[in-house]
Amino acid sequence: MLKLHRTRANLLAMPKKLTAAEIEQYQRDGYVCPVDAFSAEQAQAWCARLEAFERSEGQKMTRGHNFKPHLLFPWVDDIVRAPELLDAVEDLIGPDIRVFHLSVWPKDPGTGTYVSWHQDATYFALEPACHVTAWVALTDAPIEAGCMEVVPGSHKLGQLPHAELQNTDNLLSRGQTLAVDVARGRTEFMPVRAGQFSLHHTHLVHNSRPNRSRHRRVGLGISYIPTWAHCTSPKRVTAMLVRGEDKHGNFDDEPRPLQEAGASERAFHAEAVARFRAMNAVESRTGTTIVKR
Repeated sequence: MLKLHRTRANLLAMPKKLTAAEIEQYQRDGYVCPVDAFSAEQAQAWCARLEAFERSEGQKMTRGHNFKPHLLFPWVDDIVRAPELLDAVEDLIGPDIRVFHLSVWPKDPGTGTYVSWHQDATYFALEPACHVTAWVALTDAPIEAGCMEVVPGSHKLGQLPHAELQNTDNLLSRGQTLAVDVARGRTEFMPVRAGQFSLHHTHLVHNSRPNRSRHRRVGLGISYIPTWAHCTSPKRVTAMLVRGEDKHGNFDDEPRPLQEAGASERAFHAEAVARFRAMNAVESRTGTTIVKR
């Protein structure tokens, strides 16, 4: 599958950011980590802006409030369009790129907050399953802070059945959890420092454990797709064109935010999130790979 995506992007082109070894690792293992992007100071400044917004709203950007901040904040829009990210993503899925989704992933220290074993593709209804997630660290995310843990090569298993196991400590919106056994005799942790990012395939089996450090862990999970991908759900959703051109029209466009959480930004954000949730709910009811408990 990955080789097909690379063919669409022109196999003869030289990689823009990733090395040939990193591209091979992504195809073989389903992930690459870490990749350098921004300075630690820049990442910390972005995190400070996010936390200032949280204080002004009286609500942390965690489960239920963590979707699509690139529609609210120009500084997040800058991140998703940064060549430091897009060059690496282009090396994997080609030059015409949309942001399909974005989630903030915070974990406060000393809490039980975690992410269960799952695959990102479970409720995304994307065909083909080609999206790549860039996990951008706004703070250091070492092993003790609950960085991602993955099963190398598990992306080759395709879409697996999931159950919905609700737990308030689980950051996943529907509590989606693998409902089948996947050999986890060898897992790998993906620690990243502030300003670095990792890349992983939509079918890669992964989780993350609670934050046992003394500091808050914050990252952005940016779901990038090639413009020729489409959503099979009857609920039409939005996505943001961030590089190249879209000749396919499979998504409604998302406008760039002009001011931080302005009235028009909040209105479109609410509409886009509602449409995404409606699609997500349809997939949880009708998806043949979903097992409810």
